[in-house]
Parts: sequence; structure tokens; C-alpha cells
Amino acid sequence: MPPSAVDLLVLSFNCAKSFIHVGVFANHVHTAFANNATTLPDIVVLSLQEIAPLSQSFIGDYFLNPYFSRFDEAINLAAQRLQHGAQATAAEVAPEPVVSVTPTDSDSERRRRRRRRRRRRRRRRGKPERTYTLIKAHNVGYTAILLFAKDPQSIQNLQDAEVGFGAAEMGNKGAVGLRTLYDVKGDGKQATELTFVATHLAAMEWNLPRRNANWAAIMRGMTFGDPDTVLDELRGPEGTPAPPTPAGSDDGSDEDDDGGGGGSERHRLLHDAHHREHLQVRERLHDISVFKPSSHLFVAGDLNYRISTSSPPPNAAFPSLDPSSESYYPTFLPLDQLTRERLAGRTLHGLSEADVNFPPTYKYKVLPKKTPADDDEDEGQVPWKFASHRYPSWTDRVLYLDVPSWVQSKSPPSESPPSIRVLAYDALPVLRSSDHRPVYLRAHVPLIPPEGMTPPDSERETSLDPRVKLPVEVDPEAWARRRAARRKELVTGWSAFLWSTKEGVWVLATLLAMGMGTWWFYKTG
Repeated sequence: MPPSAVDLLVLSFNCAKSFIHVGVFANHVHTAFANNATTLPDIVVLSLQEIAPLSQSFIGDYFLNPYFSRFDEAINLAAQRLQHGAQATAAEVAPEPVVSVTPTDSDSERRRRRRRRRRRRRRRRGKPERTYTLIKAHNVGYTAILLFAKDPQSIQNLQDAEVGFGAAEMGNKGAVGLRTLYDVKGDGKQATELTFVATHLAAMEWNLPRRNANWAAIMRGMTFGDPDTVLDELRGPEGTPAPPTPAGSDDGSDEDDDGGGGGSERHRLLHDAHHREHLQVRERLHDISVFKPSSHLFVAGDLNYRISTSSPPPNAAFPSLDPSSESYYPTFLPLDQLTRERLAGRTLHGLSEADVNFPPTYKYKVLPKKTPADDDEDEGQVPWKFASHRYPSWTDRVLYLDVPSWVQSKSPPSESPPSIRVLAYDALPVLRSSDHRPVYLRAHVPLIPPEGMTPPDSERETSLDPRVKLPVEVDPEAWARRRAARRKELVTGWSAFLWSTKEGVWVLATLLAMGMGTWWFYKTG
């Protein structure tokens, strides 16, 4: 029987600008893979915040490849452990050559040839095949998104988008997205469109309005196409076309007939032409927004919503993991800002979230090892306590836009309406490298083709679904603003690299030595 859904795992993790320990992270991802499932997901998406230090994050490309490759290795190691048991080691699933964030066709062909050679070598050595291919890695500043697939051929029409809303609209806070057509056999018969957004919103308890504004910036500015180009295509070289001339008129001289009735007709036709153009513009901009009507949507990240608008006073009651305690953590969930703001329609418009049955994911203070000589992978559970200067909160979340009502209503009475079926929504254990816990969502997403998701005309006037009516207008200058911010990021990133890293010091020292050598030859020559 052909599959009716794509098996998807979306994981969010704030990396605290540090490398992960591949073995430890693989152990935890293995736990996520095995939670309420016996098979591996078809697609794995990682939303990573604070992926690397500022210089590497703002420069991007080559400088982030060592960080990406560790996640590549960990995901494949976790998959091998589920398939072949705990004997799989990191050496057996060494990562593919570092992914190029923006590969060229020739780069892709060279990687394919290298993969084929490695597969032949592994077969000769009896080593297991790599399960997942890193299809795309993309970042905006500190925030990155990684898309893995078991079958690379199933990923079609891949697009990316980004927006920064940190200082000067740079990517110290921002969002990055991927959109793809998942096609099981490549023939379009079993396919669905998927949009993924990885984001990191404003920090601090008191910054609730800023977090909501960051989400609005995502809706306005993160587009899978240049809005200005869309407008230029619709305007054409001459702008709005002239309305058609009414039948029976010639050069417009009948405008004076019957007290100007022809002029009224022309006015009506011009109004209709502008109205049609406005609807066309709105539809095209909607299609490049995060709320594309024909696509499923998943949003994951360090959303930074807290349980208070102020820092905790001394001796404040903190959530406890003890079920017998009066402060057992579920009693704090009604204080969660994200749920309240979302239900009030002020953020994450239209999105749903599975029940939160895990403890707060931030802020953890990792305690020293009981046996300092122990390797991190052999340590077991990491000892920790909540940091005293921040209220523990559910900052790390994964949300989704469920199947729209107009699709569910088409389902026969004898069948259950299609919906996103959540298999697991949980937090992974504390890692030594971060003060956040990773959070993941495992779900089955129905294979509804894009044309089957499009809203009917009957929904356009009354529905509040963001796939029908955008909560905010798309910014026509979004890409121009992003290009300007990107230039600032490169200047900031290279400045930080040269003045705050050992590699940068060597570059400066080399340039200084070359300059002094040139001066000496000039003087002595």
C-alpha cells in the first residue's frame, strides 16, 4: 500500500555557540527516533540557534561547515544505532564532505561521484550505508536550518528564505526557512509541499512585545521570492494596463453623451481592472510568504517566551520535577506567554502545538562531573540545576499549521479527516554544551498535493486562516533590506574574525609582516 503520509521529525536546539559532542547528541537523537516509533522518519529538520560564535555565524559558508558536519554525523550515527544496534560508532558514519551552503551544479556532481566512491569502499569494508543525506544547510546569522532526507530524490523544488531582526536588522536574531515539494516517487502522484521555519526571537522576560514584533517581522519579511520582482512582473513595463474600451465606443468621444454616462462606464472598468490587479498581487505575495496556501508549515526554534515579565526575586518558587511537589512543573504552564499570546491572536497566528508534557527547557546550570575523567558519552545523565537569575521557561518549541478545514470537510463520512498526527513531542536531556534542552516533534503529515490545499473562493471573504488572509502585509522591500543587512553582517563578521580569533591574528600578523617586508625592500632597494 503506498504511503499516505510523510514521517517527519523536527528538532530545535540552542547550541550556545559551541560544538556538539557527536556521540552524546547521537544518543539523544536515537531516543527521539525510537519514541513511539519503530522506523526512522523520512525527513529530519534541525532548527539550530546560536550555531557558532559571531564571526563564523556572520561570515557563514565555509566557516560553518565544521558545525554542520557534526550534526550530519550525529544524525546518521543515531540512525545506524536504531537500525543496527548500539555497536555503530562515529567512525563508521563519518560525515560526507562538508556541505556547501550554496552548491553549484559542478559541486553537486563532484559530491555525487565522491559519495559513489565512498559507498563502494564501505561495501568492501562491510560498513553500513549512511541513512540520511544532508540536502541543505542555510543560515541567517546565529540561526541555521538543516534538512536531511532518507531519499534525496524525494526532495524537489527546494527554496530558502531569511530575515534578520536583530541590531540593524542583522542576524544576531532572525529566522531562516526552507520550502520543498516532497514527492515520494517523483511523479507528483504522492506529493505534498512543506515549509520549515527556524527562528530565534528576542530574549529576556520583559521583552514580550519584542518577541511578538519579531514574529510579525517573519510574516512580513521572510519570503521565498523577491516581492519587488513579483510586483514588477505584475506591473509590466507600462504599469497597470488601460481598461478595455466599451463595446460600441470609438475613441472615447461618447464620454460627453448622455450626461457623461460613458465616463462612468470607463471609471467602473478602470476600478475593476485595478481591483483584479490588486487581487493578483495579493495572491502572488501570499504564495511567497510563510503562509503559502498550498503548503504545510512548521515553525521551530528558541522562541524565548517565558512564564514571567520580570526576573525572579530571591527565593522565588521554581518549577520542580517532583510530582509530589506543590511546584510540580505543570502548575506553571498556565503562565506560559506563548500559549496566551498565541490564543489571543498576537503571535504564531493559526498555528497549533501538541500538549506540552515536558519540563521547562531553559535555563540550566550544568554541574561538574562526578568523575572528572569520564568521557561525556559515558557520563550518563548530566547533573544540573535551574539558573537562579532566570525563571525556568518553555522557550524552545515546535509548532505547526494543521490541515485546513476546507480540506478536512472533503473527507468522506466513513473516513477520519486528514490531519497532522503527532507521534511524539518531547524534550531531550540536558547537554553539557548548552543551557537549553533540545525539543523535537515527530509527526505524520498527510500527502495532500498543493492543488488540494488551495482554499476555495467560498473561504476568501470569511475565513481567518492565515492561508486565506495574511495577518500582516508582505514587505515589498524585504529582499532589499536583507541585502543591506547582509553587507553589515559580513563587515561585522570579518572584523570580529580578524580581531577576536587566533586565525584572524595570524592573518593580521601575516599582512603586517608582508607590509614590513615590502617597506624594507623598498627602502633598501
